[in-house]
Amino acid sequence: MIIPVVNNGRGLGGPIRKQLDMVQRPPETRALAQLLVQYRQPNNARGIFELMITAVPFFVIWALTLVVVVRGHWIGLLLAVPAAGLLVRLFMIQHDCGHGSFFRGRLANDWVGRAIGIVTLTPYDYWRRNHARHHASSGNLDHRGSGDIDTLTVGEFAARPRWRQILYRLYRHPIVMFGVGPTYLFILRHRLPIGMMRNGWQPWLSTMGTNVAIEVLVAGMIRLVGLGPFLLVHLPIMILAASIGVWLFYVQHQFENTSWSRDEAWSFHEAALYGSSHYHLPWVLRWFTANIGVHHVHHLCSRIPCYRLPDVLRDHPELANVGRITLVQSLRCVPKALWDEKERRLISFRDADIRLGRAP
Repeated sequence: MIIPVVNNGRGLGGPIRKQLDMVQRPPETRALAQLLVQYRQPNNARGIFELMITAVPFFVIWALTLVVVVRGHWIGLLLAVPAAGLLVRLFMIQHDCGHGSFFRGRLANDWVGRAIGIVTLTPYDYWRRNHARHHASSGNLDHRGSGDIDTLTVGEFAARPRWRQILYRLYRHPIVMFGVGPTYLFILRHRLPIGMMRNGWQPWLSTMGTNVAIEVLVAGMIRLVGLGPFLLVHLPIMILAASIGVWLFYVQHQFENTSWSRDEAWSFHEAALYGSSHYHLPWVLRWFTANIGVHHVHHLCSRIPCYRLPDVLRDHPELANVGRITLVQSLRCVPKALWDEKERRLISFRDADIRLGRAP
């Protein structure tokens, strides 16, 4: 099997890139997905272990932060960084539960996922359904909007009135995308089943049930430690974890050589493998993010538990170079905001302005 090494150069235009695609991209992505089925079997003991080494340190660090800060040692707020990392890892475990891949039984996955959702402020059943739609349509230009980062093509952006172009630029600004947006998403938007208002009672039950559980937990914590200390400790952790989570989701699909296609040319397996990155992180960050950086494999076979994704790369090292981006390279993804259907790559607003004859 010939697997392409990611093109990190920016000078490869459409014709050259298409030639490379035809030469290097394997046609047997469906067969590859079938090959990965052998990694799908969860291990309950491993799942319990991974949950314990994540949840217990999170609550211990949270309590330690409270004790240190209450005593007036503000430097204790630095503990919000590892606590946020552990909260991200809890969310990734919840994410696996949503795919039914963390434990063997559905009940175990669902109830652990719901319990974690109270801590991550994410209504589990509502999120699971929305996330399934994301997997089913990822990379399809004709079915955008299901759990995706809003992405316009160059043509769509050019056709919008000026005020809507400004709104899209604002939406794509790093302060909004990774600052204001994540806080709004987890603290406010998840309180209502937005996007599924007409899908019956289940999304409402999930969100309202999670809201009630959050209220009970927060009220209990405030009564125990006080409103000020609770907010002082938990808000920085929650806000930081939300920003990290959105960043991970962003960089896993919003890189220059990702894959988007119209409905008639779209293929689930091609979009999964080439529309998702392999975010190659240092081992400490891989642990905190529960290997979610191996995202191309995850999209190709979403039932593989997070703790088995490294096994796939170990047994199939050729997959390590598909969509591979490093931590430093990922920072270059931030300006890429528009899909160029001719060049088949994400480009920046500046590149689009030049293309449209707007730049001086």
